[in-house]
Amino acid sequence: MDRTQGQVDPAEPSSGPARVVTLTAGDFTLTVNPVDGSEIEPLRPGAERARPRRRDAAGRAARDTAARPPVLPGAPASARLTPAREEERARLVRLLSHGRSVRLTGPSGSGRSGLLDAVAADCAGVAPDGVVRLSGYGQQQPGELLHALYAAVYEAPDERPLRPDREELLARVREIGAVVLLDDLEMGGAALDELLRATPECAYLLAATPDTKAPSDASHLEEVFLGGLGRAESVEFLEAGVGRALTEEETAWAGDLRFASEGLPLRFVQAAALLRQRDALNGTRGGDEDEEPGVFEERPRDAAFVPLPTLAEGAAPAELLASRVSESARAVLRIACALGGELPHHAHLPALVGDTHADAAVAELLGCGLLTPVGTRYRLASGVARQLEEVGYGDPAAEEARTAARHYAWWTGHASVTPERVAAEADAVLAALAGADVVAAVLLARTAAPAFAASLHWEAWERVLRSGAEAARKAGEVAEQAYFHHELGVLALCEGRLERARAELEASIGLKGALADKRGTVAGRRALALVSDREAAGAAAVSPPLRLAPPVGGAVAAAAPSPVAALGPAVPVAAPGLTGPTVPVALAAPAGPRASEAVTAVVPARRDAPANLAEVFAEPFPMSLKPSPAPALAPPVAARPVAGSRKRTVLLAAAGALTVAALGTVVALAVGSGDEETTPAGPGPKVSSTTPDVPAAGTDTAGEPGGNDSAGDPADPAGAGAGSGADAGAVTEAEPGATPGEEADAPTPGVSRGAGAKPSGGGTPSGKPPVVPPKTSPVASPPTTSTSPTSSPSASATPTATPTPTTSASAPTATGTGTGT
Repeated sequence: MDRTQGQVDPAEPSSGPARVVTLTAGDFTLTVNPVDGSEIEPLRPGAERARPRRRDAAGRAARDTAARPPVLPGAPASARLTPAREEERARLVRLLSHGRSVRLTGPSGSGRSGLLDAVAADCAGVAPDGVVRLSGYGQQQPGELLHALYAAVYEAPDERPLRPDREELLARVREIGAVVLLDDLEMGGAALDELLRATPECAYLLAATPDTKAPSDASHLEEVFLGGLGRAESVEFLEAGVGRALTEEETAWAGDLRFASEGLPLRFVQAAALLRQRDALNGTRGGDEDEEPGVFEERPRDAAFVPLPTLAEGAAPAELLASRVSESARAVLRIACALGGELPHHAHLPALVGDTHADAAVAELLGCGLLTPVGTRYRLASGVARQLEEVGYGDPAAEEARTAARHYAWWTGHASVTPERVAAEADAVLAALAGADVVAAVLLARTAAPAFAASLHWEAWERVLRSGAEAARKAGEVAEQAYFHHELGVLALCEGRLERARAELEASIGLKGALADKRGTVAGRRALALVSDREAAGAAAVSPPLRLAPPVGGAVAAAAPSPVAALGPAVPVAAPGLTGPTVPVALAAPAGPRASEAVTAVVPARRDAPANLAEVFAEPFPMSLKPSPAPALAPPVAARPVAGSRKRTVLLAAAGALTVAALGTVVALAVGSGDEETTPAGPGPKVSSTTPDVPAAGTDTAGEPGGNDSAGDPADPAGAGAGSGADAGAVTEAEPGATPGEEADAPTPGVSRGAGAKPSGGGTPSGKPPVVPPKTSPVASPPTTSTSPTSSPSASATPTATPTPTTSASAPTATGTGTGT
C-alpha cells in the first residue's frame, strides 16, 4: 500500500479488503483494525522510537504542492493583483522578513487567499524551514494546527507513522523556523497565544475576517487591514477580468457596483463573469443569420439583446450566473448546497452527477466566482449558498446527501484508497455524514473511521466516531455502537483523557457483553487496564510525601531517628498559648518523666485527626488555667459570742423575712434538724449562735436606737434585733464552761466554716471576747456569732421565749435560736 507518512506494518498483507495499520502514538502502539476494532498496548521495554527527520527542499516542495487545491482540467486562471495589493504585498514581505508576525484582516471576498499566494512566492528563502501553508478553517483549538505544522516540517520514520504526544510535540515545534501562512483563521485570544508561544521561531501571516476573535495584547501582532478597491482600481480589475475595455455604460455600472459592494474583489470577479456571459449571448447576432443553432448550444433560436445586469443582480449574482452555466455545473451546485457548501474533489463528480464530463464543471464555476479555494479543496464562495437555496437549489438536499454518503462509504472502504486521500476529502465526508440517513451514516462512519485514524487526522476521526455512535443508537445497531464507543475510548486514552476513556470503554464492554462478543470484550478490558495503570501512575505522581514538621512548643522535642513502628498512636497536641489547629504527633513509649518525653511531629497528608487532647495531657501539659477547686466542707464549730451588729435596717429585715424563712426551713431539714435543741420557755438566760450571714453590698445592719443588740422589752413580739428562731434554721448551743478559744476549734454539727476563716475577736469596744455564762444563769448573755471571711456578724439574743426570725439580705443559711428559762 502506498503511504506518504510511513509504511504499513510488515504483518499486514499486501492486498485484501482489511487494511490493518500499526502506528506509534506517544507511549503506545496502536493497531488500527477495521474489522474488530483498534488494539492498544504500551511500547515494549527497550524499544526506541526513531527520531523524525526534517524534510529537505524537495520534500518541502512536494508538501507545499499537496497543501494547495487540486489543479483543475483546462487552462488555469491567471491571478493578478492590483497596484494597491502590490503595496500591501511588499509591506507584508518586509515584516515577515524581519521575523514579525502579522494578522491580515479583511472581509470574505477581499482577496486574502490571493495575497497569501503572492507573499508565499516572495518568502520562499526567508526561513530555514521554508514556507508552510496551513488552513485554519474549522479549527478552534491550536492542537491540530501544531500537529499539522509538525507533519509539514518533519517526516515520519520509515517503519511506521508517528503521532507524538503533547510533550514531544511541543519540543519539536519549538525548533521549527519557518514562515507560516495560516488562512481562514477562526481562533483568537488565549488559543492563539498558545499557538504563538509554542512556536517562538516562526513568523506567522494570519488571515482572518473582522468577526474573528481578536488576539490578546500579549501576542504583539502587527495589524494589517485589507479594504476594498477604489473606483479606478475596480474598473481596471473589471477590464482585466473581461479581457477588453469597458464602455461608458459599463464603467458607470461598475462605479455603482463598487458603491454597493464596498469594493470587494469577489464581486468584481462575479461581475466580470456576468459581462463575459452577456458578450457570449449578444455575440450570437453577429454570425450568419441563416445558420441553425447547434443541437448542443444552449441558446434560443431568436436571440435577443441582453442588457446589463441590474444593480441588485450585480450585488447578488449567484442566481443569474447559475442560470447561464452548463447543466453539469448546476448539478454540481446542487450537490454543494446539499453538503453545506463543501465541494467534493472533481474526481468524484462524474459518479455523483452521472456525467463523465462533470469534472470540467469545477473550472467553470471557479471562473464565475461561485467557488473559492479553502485549504486543499474548494467550496462555495461567501453568500453563494444562501442565494442558491433561495431559488430552490437546496430542495433535493436529502437525496443528494444520501447519494454522497453511499458513494463515500464505498470509496473510503476500498483497498486501493490510501488514508491520506481520505483525509484530504475529510470535510466532504463529514458533510455527507451529517446529512445522510442513519443507515447510510452508520455505514459511512464504519468505513471512514479507520482511514482517518491511520492518516493521523484525529480530529476528523473523533467527529466521525461521535456521529457514527449517534446514528447507530438511532438505528438500533448495538454491535456498531459498541465499536464506536471502543474507538472513542482508545482515542481518549492516546490523548491522555483518562476519565473520558474509562467512560467510553466501560460502555463498549457493557454492549459487547450483551452481544456475547468475547474477543471484543477482551480487547476492551485490556484497554481499560491501561487506563487504570495510567490513573494509578498519575495519582502516585501527585501524592504528597510524608513530611516531618519541627517540634511545636517546649513540651514537644525532636526525637532521635527511630523506626516508625516504635512510635505510639498519632494524636494532636497544641502548644500552650498558641491558637490554630492542633498538630498531630506520634508519641514514643514513656521512658522517663512525661515532661521530658521525646516525640516526633508528623504532618500527614490528611489533617482530619481529632483536635482535643485535654484528657491525654491534662496533668503534664495543661491546656489553660483551671479555676481553684471548691473547698471541702469543714466540720461545724461552736459559735463564739460576739456583739451583734447595730446597723441592720428594719425595712430590709421585713422585706426578706419570707424568703429567709423558706430557705431556712429547707436548710434545717437538709443539714440536720435532729440536732436542734430547745429549752423550755422561761426567764432564764439564752445562748444563740448563727451561721454566716452574708449581707448584700452596701447593706447596713442596725439594732435599736439605743445601740443594744437585744430587745429591751421581753414581751416585744417584733424583736427587731433578735436572732432567728427555730423557723430560720438549726439551733446549736455552746457547751457549758467552754472558753471562746475552745469554741473556735470545737467541731459542732450544723455549722460550717469556710477556708481561712478567723475567729471573731468579739464585739466589745475593748476588743476582748465576751464570757459565755452557763446555761442556767439568770442573766442574759450577749449573743455570739460565728462568721466566714466574707460574712458580716449579725445576731442577737432576746430574753423572750418566743422565737422571732431575723432578716438577712443575702445569706440563705443564717440560723438563730432564743431560749429563756
